[in-house]
Amino acid sequence: MADERTRYFRRLSRRRRSARRWSVIAGGLGGAAAVLTPYAGLGLPDAAWAAGAGGAIVLAAWRWADLRALAAQPVPPALDPAEAAAHSRARLVAAVERLPAGPGILAEARRVRSRVALRGTSAAEPWGRLDRAGSTFAGLRDRLTGLAAPAVAEATAADRSLRDLALRVAEVERAIRLAPSETRPPLEQAWAALAGQLHSGVAAYERLVAAAAGYVAENVRSDVPEPAVDRLTEATDLLHGVASALAELRATDPTFRTS
Repeated sequence: MADERTRYFRRLSRRRRSARRWSVIAGGLGGAAAVLTPYAGLGLPDAAWAAGAGGAIVLAAWRWADLRALAAQPVPPALDPAEAAAHSRARLVAAVERLPAGPGILAEARRVRSRVALRGTSAAEPWGRLDRAGSTFAGLRDRLTGLAAPAVAEATAADRSLRDLALRVAEVERAIRLAPSETRPPLEQAWAALAGQLHSGVAAYERLVAAAAGYVAENVRSDVPEPAVDRLTEATDLLHGVASALAELRATDPTFRTS
């Protein structure tokens, strides 16, 4: 959506165009009525011309009055540059989200931006592991049904919290580099605690993904019964036997043809 200042000037421009348009229409109808009205009196067609001209003049006057009333209002202040940039970014995100592949594009853009923000910090390595595990889990998500369905919500919440934790680890680490030496010990302790939580959390998430892969593998195995495999084997042997018989018939009778 446009900001208040932009909307104000758009409304002002629309009213100015409307006032000018009705002024031209009123002038044209008024001139036509003056030229076409006979001096001997008004007929029915002449009355229509005069009524149209009068109505157009009134509408033009109203439009000019509306324009003056809007122009007399105070102009909304301009947006702060940072606020304007955020507004433009929100409009762009909303436009991309309406595309069929928009949510996926935005998610990938956010991951890339976060990865760049963590570059050069100790959180980059666990973030990369979390990213790989998350991509693997995304491929398994649709197959986690039945008893495994609650794991999807748990994994989603864990992924979100771990990514937020990684960003906090990186922020504290950068703060330690800028802090005076006497204030660093408590920051370093806090950073060590956060980093330990991040590493243990990522390891737990990786174990969850491995368990999900094991569930999917076992579930797929249970979906393929052994009799089906036996029937496929029997059908394969039958085809091999038919092919061998046809080859022998063709060797003994060159005129033999299969339909």
